[in-house]
Amino acid sequence: MHRPVVFFKPLLLLCSLFLMGGCNTEPVETDLLFPVDFSNIPENMVLTEFHTDKIEIRIRAAPRLMERLNTETIRYPVDLYTDLAFDPAGDFDSIEPGEYLIPVYKKRIPMNPAIKILAVKPAYVSVRLEKKVRKFFQIKVPYTGTPAQGYTALEATTDPPGVELIGPESVIESIFELKTKPIDLTNVNEAFKKKIPLDLEDPSVVFFPDQVVTVTVPLEQQLVSKTIDIPVLAGNTDFQVKIEPAEIILTIKGPFDKLSSKEILDRIYAYIDLKDMKPGVYVRHAEIDIPVDLIMTDAGPQVFTIKIK
Repeated sequence: MHRPVVFFKPLLLLCSLFLMGGCNTEPVETDLLFPVDFSNIPENMVLTEFHTDKIEIRIRAAPRLMERLNTETIRYPVDLYTDLAFDPAGDFDSIEPGEYLIPVYKKRIPMNPAIKILAVKPAYVSVRLEKKVRKFFQIKVPYTGTPAQGYTALEATTDPPGVELIGPESVIESIFELKTKPIDLTNVNEAFKKKIPLDLEDPSVVFFPDQVVTVTVPLEQQLVSKTIDIPVLAGNTDFQVKIEPAEIILTIKGPFDKLSSKEILDRIYAYIDLKDMKPGVYVRHAEIDIPVDLIMTDAGPQVFTIKIK
C-alpha cells in the first residue's frame, strides 16, 4: 500500500536571493525541505505513521538554478523492497515486520548535477512496518442529545451492517467495538436516515467499499398515562335529570403528543342513554367515548344513580 504523502514546496527565499544577487552569477546557498516517497511496500504489510516523511538538504547553486527549483516537484524516493530485502533474488516474504533505518543517498536526490548538495538531514530514513491484517466488525451507532419530549430512539441500523477493516495488526487488534461518529438526536421527533463516517482516526486503517455508511434511526412515541375527571351527561330525555356522582374519573393511555392535546382530550366524554325512561330512580353504567389511538385503562365509579323528575 502506497501511503499518500503531502508535498511541500521547497522552503526557499528564491525571490530575495535573486534580487540580492542581481546579475551576479556567484553561487548562493539555501535549504530545501521535501517529502519522502515510499514505494514497493510489501503486500502483506502496512507502513505505519511512525516513519520519516520529510528530509532537508542544504544546496549551493547559481541564482538562476535556484529560481528554477520553484517550478519543480522534488521527492526523495525510497524503494522498500530494494532497500530492505536481504535476498535481492527473493520475494517480499524475506522482509519482516519491524523498525528499520534506511540510509539517505545523495545520488538518489533528483537534482540538477550543477547543484551541489552540501548536507542532508537526517542521514537515515526511519520506517516501521507492521503485518497487515483483516477483521470484520459489526457497526454500532452512538447517540448524543435527547429526542423531543414523548419520543424514544430505538437502536439504529446501518447499511452495510458491518465492514472489514484492513490495517496494522496492532491497530486492528486494539479496536474492540467499531462505531460511527455520534448522531445528535436533540429535539428529533421522527425517524430519519443519514450518511455518516466511521469513527476511525488512524489513517493507516481502511475499509471498503465506501468511507461512509447509511444509518437509519427509528423513533417511537412513548405511551403515557393520564387521569382526567369528566362530567357524566344524560342523553335522549326531556325530563329533569340528576346523576350521582356527577363525574367519572378516567385513566387514559396513549402517545404523549395526543394526551398533551386539549383538542383531543375535549373529545372524550361519558354519557348515559335515558331513551324511553320514565320518571323514577335508576342505577346505570356510563358509556365512554374516546378517540382512536387512546386506551382507557381504568374508570370509576362503575355505576351511577339517575333521578328522573
